[in-house]
Amino acid sequence: MRPADAPPPMLCARGLASRRGCSAPVDFELHGGQLLHVRGANGSGKTSLLRMLAGLLRPLAGSVLWRGDDARRDAAGYRACMAYLGHGNGLCGELSAAENLRYALHVAGTPQAEARLSGTLRAWRLESCADMPALRLSQGQGRRLALAAVVLGAKPLWLLDEPDAGLDAASLEHLRLALEAHLAAGGAAVLASHREPGTAATHTQTLNMDDYADAGYAVAVGIA
Repeated sequence: MRPADAPPPMLCARGLASRRGCSAPVDFELHGGQLLHVRGANGSGKTSLLRMLAGLLRPLAGSVLWRGDDARRDAAGYRACMAYLGHGNGLCGELSAAENLRYALHVAGTPQAEARLSGTLRAWRLESCADMPALRLSQGQGRRLALAAVVLGAKPLWLLDEPDAGLDAASLEHLRLALEAHLAAGGAAVLASHREPGTAATHTQTLNMDDYADAGYAVAVGIA
């Protein structure tokens, strides 16, 4: 049992169910410093789960709690603490890579100095295409740019739907290190991927949607 004076989980799902994938409810608790790896076959409901957590899809049943309170009660406050990256990169094709990064951080309410923008582009190996229109970026470059915005924004909660799509080995390692740093700083993440995230086992929980897609029972992850 959790001590009475223990802080509530950072993110909590209670009986979440959607029309996509399985209909069995999902329950989990995620504390600061923890990552939930959501895995499963295509169509098992991974994306729907992340969209429900992000407030982009209304669940058929259940609720999302943010630091102990229903996220719907203060939806704007919840969104201000969360970075969501779906299958698309959310880039404006006419803007340059640097302009997209600058704009994304401004919209997220986390503007950064030009020196930090330049350093981030360099760290994600995007310096050579900083002035290139986003529509000319490769799939991997576009994904790295979207991830750079998530990492630099430093929101407490990251919701990442297949963030590793299109990444080469060096970029996968950079993503792993970014996740480790985020967790070490007390952040939390929900990551849907067919790959293992590579984060330390002590910080990682796994929710396999295939385990109960046809079973019809609730799945509880990390609930004491």
